[in-house]
Amino acid sequence: MAAASGVSRATVSFVLNDDPNQTISAATRERVRQAAHDLGYVPHGLARALREGASRVVVLNIDWGLEGNYSRSYVRGLDDELAAHGHVLLVRHGHQTPQETRRVLDAIRPRAVIRFAEPYLTGHELEDRGGGWKDGLAAHSALQVRHLAERGHTHIAQALPDGENPVAEARLRFAAQTADRLGLAPVVSFIAPRPRTACARAVEEFRAARPEVTAVAAFTDDVALRALTALHDLGLTAPDDLAVMGYDDTEYGALVTPALTTIHIDAEAHGRLAARTALGLDTSGLEPAPARVIVRDSA
Repeated sequence: MAAASGVSRATVSFVLNDDPNQTISAATRERVRQAAHDLGYVPHGLARALREGASRVVVLNIDWGLEGNYSRSYVRGLDDELAAHGHVLLVRHGHQTPQETRRVLDAIRPRAVIRFAEPYLTGHELEDRGGGWKDGLAAHSALQVRHLAERGHTHIAQALPDGENPVAEARLRFAAQTADRLGLAPVVSFIAPRPRTACARAVEEFRAARPEVTAVAAFTDDVALRALTALHDLGLTAPDDLAVMGYDDTEYGALVTPALTTIHIDAEAHGRLAARTALGLDTSGLEPAPARVIVRDSA
């Protein structure tokens, strides 16, 4: 490549590695890249890993119960940003023991290992990069409760998924704190199970036990859609009988009747921010847009 492009081998290395400490003209960079393309050059991953002390792989661990629209968007942003800097993303699902993580480290020597939602899994949820109440889970939970309160709802329930979810307790706590600050009644909760008939029965029993509740702040859009279906099956409607608000803005919320009011979060930007942080790169210019309410008919 050096001979084909008429430059030194060191210059070729600087260009191909996109060395930020070297001042090389755009014309020279283009000449080297064209030579690499013409000669069919492909980096040797193992050799480069030996030289750099780590592979160009970044591992993301996502615990069970955390998959959803946010995580998918986060992974998309993380993957795109890593690729732009010459790295590859490996996503692992399920709870990872220290021994399993050690095997991955030994096998591929990743550049970095990210545990998705780690602050919320370790009890440090207000230390996330979003700042908790600034643009983290706390702020997003508060936005949901605040939107319902602004529409006159003083008794709000949180609908939760069946099965364990690592962040359910934190979401409930943030919702309760927000309600307290706004002078609302304490937030109560109920489980909205996945089977259709079971969810209808759960909603019916909850309404009988808590007739004062006029609005549901659902854990996710998926849980909100279960609640809307349950209301339909009970001969009730949203928002007339019970306002229902989702969270995490899936594509399905706009397709149901009534269309689902929900919270949109800029998860792709969070993923890009995580990629830059993992690689030790400048994160300026990647400030995520604040979460916002998507106002539709269900609330």
